[in-house]
Amino acid sequence: MGKISILPAAIALLFFASTARSLVCDITKYGAGGGTSSDITQALVSAWKEACAATEASKVLVPAGTYVLREVVLEGPCKSSIEVQVDGTLQAPADPAQMKTDGWVAFRGVDLLTLSGSGTFDGQGKTAWTKNDCKLKTDCVTLPINIRFDSVTNGMVKDITSLDSKQFHVNVLNCKNLTFQHVTITAPGDSPNTDGIHIGRSTGINIIDTGIKTGDDCISIGDGSEQMTITGVTCGPGHGISVGSLGKYANEQPVTGLHVKNCTITGTMNGLRIKTWPASPAGTASDMHFEDITLDNVGNPVIIDQQYCPWNQCKSQAPSQIKISNVSFSRIRGTSSTQAAVTLACSSQLPCTEVEISDIDIAYHGPEGPATSVCSNVKPTISGKQNPAICASAAASPTASPVSQ
Repeated sequence: MGKISILPAAIALLFFASTARSLVCDITKYGAGGGTSSDITQALVSAWKEACAATEASKVLVPAGTYVLREVVLEGPCKSSIEVQVDGTLQAPADPAQMKTDGWVAFRGVDLLTLSGSGTFDGQGKTAWTKNDCKLKTDCVTLPINIRFDSVTNGMVKDITSLDSKQFHVNVLNCKNLTFQHVTITAPGDSPNTDGIHIGRSTGINIIDTGIKTGDDCISIGDGSEQMTITGVTCGPGHGISVGSLGKYANEQPVTGLHVKNCTITGTMNGLRIKTWPASPAGTASDMHFEDITLDNVGNPVIIDQQYCPWNQCKSQAPSQIKISNVSFSRIRGTSSTQAAVTLACSSQLPCTEVEISDIDIAYHGPEGPATSVCSNVKPTISGKQNPAICASAAASPTASPVSQ
């Protein structure tokens, strides 16, 4: 897959700053040792404080080794650009009861941040996944996220690995101009609620040449997300690349400006998905485009699901009030593990508009017969190759939409 060679100016500035660094704060100089019994929390905080206070570009270095790290918040503003280079393995407390917040490692209020290195953030999630009770009740246990980015601007995350997070691997909230490149995210396919990268209320987020294997959405896009590019991503196992779910809460902000291209999705529960809750408050999702996607044994490869209701936790089956518009699916090819290769199940009160489907070639080889499409409350513009035929039964009942997770 092609690489992105032109980066935003702010990201280029980060690279320039990294070549001019004069201060390196190695955590071993602040009392950190190696070995699985070595707790480096205080050493990391001390190194961060010194680096953040420097007037020149600075770096916090976690060298090769295995270290124990408790919950930590690395907070700005800093006086200059700052890099955290992790070349070792950081291990979270295995018992979630030892963690009091919803974030293990949090970067907060930092401008010109780089997180880099060959290291691993090991959330040791196996001991926590059995405590996830979200299938049973709406007020479920909140488990820690491996890495949080809160109000980070002009940042780069590259080369690191997130392993076995207790909940989401990466959460991006209220950020601007943040790029992920060559990131690796890994957890078993049956690990609950372990979204790879979740984006909310952020602008200018880029995910490039990144591999995600996890138990929930590889990438999930929440409300208030704008101008996002996802390219060169490999996804699977997991639940695919998803917009939403939207409409669960009041006062959600619009989603707009998403481009997903040149991605490969393998063995996932869903492929390219837009999901909104029924009986939702009013909202919008628009200007979303998916192109040049390769599928291999993917369930629900292309799906708009405005009746999203996991575990039957909906209070009402009233129509979704999220208006979906200006959506395109182009050059989507490969194989489906479910017969309904394309499902466009839109709101009966606010039908989807400006939906374009072009050059779809998705095969299904199951016992039910060839691949089909299911359409309700939408009249898409169709062009190019169509396998299966799109919206051949436009009167299909919206109840035909699968209840996906």
